[in-house]
Amino acid sequence: MNRRAAALLAVAALAVTARAVRAQDERSAQQIAQDVIPDVERAVGLKFRHPPAIAVRSREQVRGYLNREMAEALPPKELAGVQRTYRAFGLVPDTVDLRKLMLDLYAEQVAGYYDPDSAALFVVRGSDPVVLKLILAHELVHALQDEYTSLNAILKLRRQNDRQMAGQAVAEGQATLASIEALAPGVDLDEALGGWDRVRELIRQQQASMPVFATAPPIIREGLLFPYLAGAQFMRDFDARRVRSDEEPYGDRMPISTAQILHPHLYTSRQVPLRVGFARRPARDTLVYDDDFGEFETRVALETWGVDTAAAVAAAAGWDGDRFEVLGTAGGVVVLWASAWTTPQDADEYERALVEGWGARTGAAGRPLGPGATGTAYGGATRRRWKVERGTVRGAAVVLLTDAPAAWDGWSVTGLREVTASLAPRSGMPAAAPR
Repeated sequence: MNRRAAALLAVAALAVTARAVRAQDERSAQQIAQDVIPDVERAVGLKFRHPPAIAVRSREQVRGYLNREMAEALPPKELAGVQRTYRAFGLVPDTVDLRKLMLDLYAEQVAGYYDPDSAALFVVRGSDPVVLKLILAHELVHALQDEYTSLNAILKLRRQNDRQMAGQAVAEGQATLASIEALAPGVDLDEALGGWDRVRELIRQQQASMPVFATAPPIIREGLLFPYLAGAQFMRDFDARRVRSDEEPYGDRMPISTAQILHPHLYTSRQVPLRVGFARRPARDTLVYDDDFGEFETRVALETWGVDTAAAVAAAAGWDGDRFEVLGTAGGVVVLWASAWTTPQDADEYERALVEGWGARTGAAGRPLGPGATGTAYGGATRRRWKVERGTVRGAAVVLLTDAPAAWDGWSVTGLREVTASLAPRSGMPAAAPR
């Protein structure tokens, strides 16, 4: 097989779209894995201490596993909070059953997986042997990663969405590139496939052929692609700067934000996002959910609300930390979203995009705040209104979005603050130093 054909096949397999064309027993899967392990070790530059067990599962068994994993990662109360948040921000339709959508999506996508809890690798029965080799290569990279850093520490972070996405991008990005290298050693992607942009387009095209994925909301669809596409680009940049062959972006070298994944200079400078929060809220309000979006999902949100893609990318690029809260009140849901920006000019650009997008989402016309006030208030309807305000936290420009019932008693109560407590450290994932 020539290198171009090998690279094309590898890229196609990265979408994990195995065709069920013949039976596959565990013995043959184990033999293929044994053949692939040396190639994976060479591609990653690390050696297995204990290669994982290999087993074959039916699609029904895989769906059962995904169901259990989802229940552990997102218990019913947590999932309900995420779903209510996505609906409150207009990122999914109110009719979407998020649990069913995610389960259907994962079941459609997965043809093999590495389970960190059991340190075992599973493949779906019925996979074509050629595609199976590629799936095994990708998942063996994850097994190898798990011997040198804790994948569970990444997967089980709580209410640190952006940091988790950054860790997943390292894991999937490295597995993506190493899979290609294992199949076609020394292949030059730019030469073989017409550049990395072409590789990303091939993966997108492959994924778009799947019906559940193709119809999923952008926040879900793009979130699934990000670790593979942006993560692979990050790893290409990391490999180009690598000083030692055994140097890996694990442990205290792990990126802590999607901004660091998207902008290599932020990673090399180890820029720590500002931790913003809300000083107070009415005591009677209940917290439904809180988390962060990060640069990447801020961009996706702006696009979802109708902001042009180029404008959304530019508006999100100066991100320097964010936090949102969704509150339950007697009069309805309240949305609070504070985001910090590297410069006042970055904040200006983001504010314009936010006003455009949220205005389109709500359909509410805007008007300036009164004399002496900063920011803009929007939507003078009697039932709900929203406003965008400017502030500073530790000298950084902050933009605050508030959307709430017009009669909410927190309009004059909510304020901004810096969150000074360190994030809870996890095994293999040291907490970033306070800024």
